[in-house]
Amino acid sequence: MMLRIMSVELLKLKRKLVWLLVLLGPFGVIALQAVNFGLRYDYLTQIYADDLWGGLIHNVSMLMLPTLFIGLTILASMTAGIDHQMNAWKQTMALPVGKARIFFGKFAVTAILLLCSSTLIVPFTFALGILLGFGAEGMPIVDLMTTVYYPYLAIMPFVALQVGLSVIIHNQALPLTIGIIGMIAGMFASQFPDWMPWKWPYLINVWDVPLYSVGAGLTLGLIVLLLGMYQFVRKDVK
Repeated sequence: MMLRIMSVELLKLKRKLVWLLVLLGPFGVIALQAVNFGLRYDYLTQIYADDLWGGLIHNVSMLMLPTLFIGLTILASMTAGIDHQMNAWKQTMALPVGKARIFFGKFAVTAILLLCSSTLIVPFTFALGILLGFGAEGMPIVDLMTTVYYPYLAIMPFVALQVGLSVIIHNQALPLTIGIIGMIAGMFASQFPDWMPWKWPYLINVWDVPLYSVGAGLTLGLIVLLLGMYQFVRKDVK
């Protein structure tokens, strides 16, 4: 049943160029790093001479994190906004499924689209490193996968929050504004205390254990998802 709900949600997005957005996020990150390394090649390769791949991955991650924040905001708004724009909530509610499943379906579609976008960072980074002459044999694939997927998991509270706001609020300007504020806060989050969720995608904590940040993100993400689901079930969405 959930697969059917998700397929319906994806079908609604078919003409919304959502896959172009999924592609543009990671492409933009890598394109900017291509310009960065292209213009400052000698300087950056000197700084990262002991670990060229590590330097590239670090620079990619610094651009990837704000892109994740704004990307999840736009994807959540697109997923929910189409029902608001078409006044299709009555038709959606007419489906022989519970409101909780409908809400979870929108969350799942948003999370999967964000996952697809994040995954593209891996081959794009690899391709850029090869073009820069770093050599495939030295690529730290585990570090790259960790850099891509750990922040994705740690950012789940914001995915759940934006889906909840986008579903419940008809005017998408407010959820988008909140998401943009979250992105701006996230740009400075490495200086925040460890308990603040904006810091978790940076995987920085006093214990120096990235999995703690991932665990905190998944736990709070589940709580926010359940709260949003509860609010959606009890509220009449028109």
